[in-house]
Amino acid sequence: MNPDIGLGNWMAQRALRTPERKALTFEGVSWTYAELQQRIDRLAALLRSRGVKRGERVGFLGHNQPAFFETMFAAARLGAIFVPLNFRLSGPELAYIIGDAGLHTLIVDAPHRPVIDGVRAGLACRDFWSADSAAEGWPAIGAAQAATPPLAAGEAVDQDEVAVIMYTSGTTGRPKGAMLTHGNLWWNNTNAMHTISIQADDLALVVAPLFHIGGLNVTTLVIWQMGGHLLLHRGFDPQRFIADVVAYRVTTTFAVPAMLLFVSQRPEFVSADLSSLRMVVCGGAPVPEPLLRLYAERGVPINQGYGLTETSPMVTFLAPEWGMAKLGSAGRTPLFTEVRIVDAAGATVTEPLARGEVLVRGPNIMKGYWRNPEATAAAIDPEGWFHSGDIGYLDAEGFLYIADRLKDMLISGGENVYPAEVESVLYAHPAVAEVAVIGQPDPQWGEAVVAVVALEPGAKLELEELRAWAEERLARYKLPRRLEIVPALPRNPAGKVLKFELRQRLGAA
Repeated sequence: MNPDIGLGNWMAQRALRTPERKALTFEGVSWTYAELQQRIDRLAALLRSRGVKRGERVGFLGHNQPAFFETMFAAARLGAIFVPLNFRLSGPELAYIIGDAGLHTLIVDAPHRPVIDGVRAGLACRDFWSADSAAEGWPAIGAAQAATPPLAAGEAVDQDEVAVIMYTSGTTGRPKGAMLTHGNLWWNNTNAMHTISIQADDLALVVAPLFHIGGLNVTTLVIWQMGGHLLLHRGFDPQRFIADVVAYRVTTTFAVPAMLLFVSQRPEFVSADLSSLRMVVCGGAPVPEPLLRLYAERGVPINQGYGLTETSPMVTFLAPEWGMAKLGSAGRTPLFTEVRIVDAAGATVTEPLARGEVLVRGPNIMKGYWRNPEATAAAIDPEGWFHSGDIGYLDAEGFLYIADRLKDMLISGGENVYPAEVESVLYAHPAVAEVAVIGQPDPQWGEAVVAVVALEPGAKLELEELRAWAEERLARYKLPRRLEIVPALPRNPAGKVLKFELRQRLGAA
């Protein structure tokens, strides 16, 4: 027997077994599993009538909302591929991804239609739909969905077929599409079920953006596999976070450290009844010790983990009982994933605390990068090990620690920022002769984007001017929060910028 573990099938099977249970609550409206599946199947039938078939790509751009999930599962019911788009990106950034993915259909919510309108003439999508109200050139998909009879049966898929293409920023300035298969997502959730205390009666608060692997697949999908209930927020608001934990008796959630910090800074955090919140899963960066202690004092345990888009995402997990004893650790691997550390020559490092590149292997590792065999071959070796680009080490008990990044990536507010992408934009400013982008520790965002600039002769430049100029070309979280003017960038004899020297210099300053 080769069971169909595809996204479309397992959700449909869950709806058959627990049709009466609440599946989703959004802005005061709730849907049972049966009701949600009915919406999914109506949308799948509509997409099929418009020519979407196995292998076609369907994109979604918008804030968190039920239509995101309906689109993803509807695409899966057809054997099509779902492409979630980062709503923080600029028009040109989105146009590149939409073109690279070759989207057949694009569904966009009202706040983001103007961004697409600005680049729409250059897009080759067959269909454009509005996720909410209709507008000129944007028919409302909800109305068409409601008028379409539901799909009778979904397409069976193999676990190696691609379910989702999730784009990650590229170190060369171009994002790459990580191909996550139905099996990748299933095995990630299997790992989670054996590692995290997920229960069938959990009510999970979803506030992280769903286009991000953390928001989509740390607790969200696994809660549904177990038959639990999702409370979905359109976006993150710390005041509403606390209010809904109290009002709905939320049991679990996923957040990045910056979110937990903002929640803790609300005046009502001290007195709010958070006793229902038995598990917070945190990723994106290590949780600072003061924040761990603060939540522990409120009786809220924080579970930490390390993962990447390419790993679906779980690589390691640190349970709360190890939080203080293994401060700074990313934890140990779940049952079906392996980690090893290799030196510069590719040999396995066996000595505890010795640093090297973190390699990951397991059924949760992506199939590869979409239409990019060179990048795939560079990332996944012939033995199936994914080369993370992160430098780390294992202690004597097998706990992983992440020490640095080979690729100079920095993480700001839980979002990956790749310096090469930002630098390519900033270089085009007429006052900039040369620029290097680095990360500096930031108490709110984890890391702040810092632009180190050498100016053209006679030029002047202020931070706000640079940000205003770049925000038309970059998402806001990629914009520099600090500007340092230097006479020249330090370089080695081969001409490579010495970013470690800049970090040291600015850290000392």
